[in-house]
Order: sequence, then C-alpha cells, then structure tokens
Amino acid sequence: MIGKLTGVIDSLSEDGLLIDVNGVGYVVQASSKTLSRIGDKGAPASILIETQVREDAITLFGFADNAEHDWFRLLRTVQGVGGKVALAILSTLTPGELANAVAAQDKASVSRANGVGPKLAQRIVSELKDKAAGMAMGAAAANIAAFPAPKGEGGDLVNDAVSELINLGYR
Repeated sequence: MIGKLTGVIDSLSEDGLLIDVNGVGYVVQASSKTLSRIGDKGAPASILIETQVREDAITLFGFADNAEHDWFRLLRTVQGVGGKVALAILSTLTPGELANAVAAQDKASVSRANGVGPKLAQRIVSELKDKAAGMAMGAAAANIAAFPAPKGEGGDLVNDAVSELINLGYR
C-alpha cells in the first residue's frame, strides 16, 4: 500500500493532481482544501495517501494533513459514504467544522457537500457522534502533550493523564 508520496506537482485539476515521483506520475484525488494548500504546478509536495484497491481500479486519495486523513477514514466507515463523497464533505468542511457539525448533530452543514442528501447527512452525524468525540479528544491530547505545563504547575499530572488515556486506547 502507498502511504505517502513526495515529489513534484506535474498538474492540478479541480478534483486531484498528478504528482511526479522520480519519473513516475501518480494520479491522486484530493479535496479542494488539500489542493489549495499543497502548491502550484512545479512545486515540491509531500502528500499523505489512502490507497483504495478494487477489482477494477486502484485509487489514491491524498491529504495535506493527518486530521483530514483521519476524517476521511472515519467517514468511509458510514454506509453509503465512498471515497468521492468523503472528499466532497472534506472539500466543504474543515476537520474542525466537521467535528463541530457531528457533535452538534448539524445535518444541514454536512448536507451542503455534493452528493450528500438529508438522509445520508443524518446517518453520518448519527453514526459518527461517539467516534468524533474520540477524535476531538485525540486532537486536544496532542495539543496538551505538545505544550506541557511547567514543572510545579500540574505539568506532570497533565502528561500522566494524557499518557493514561492513550494507553486506554483513546486517540
């Protein structure tokens, strides 16, 4: 499986890019938010990849950061959400906005994405409510771990708490 590609952007389209990695061109589908962040034609780029293998095709989906990649994987666990619909949602909402929409059960925000009707939006916010809370916790824990409090101000307690939660399986 391909997990990451680093090379030069050969061309961009509205739904993806062609990245040249040492003379081999990979077609990668990506959200509009990722495409706006990675650069222009001829620029060096490094992109996270989710590989989808089917009987009739191998499809590469690209992401500028781990948060978008994690949400893509999570969205695909919902029945009726394939790669293209997940990218459409991530083109409409940032990972933070999507987390807020799921937490608030805001199906109207999710249904703004192309290919997402009211029934599918309801299924997405319902099925991901508990899972999204874990992802939000993971982001908060990463932020706390990245900026620990100084010694004597609860820093050890915070780091211990984060460590315990991670050991329990929380992201």
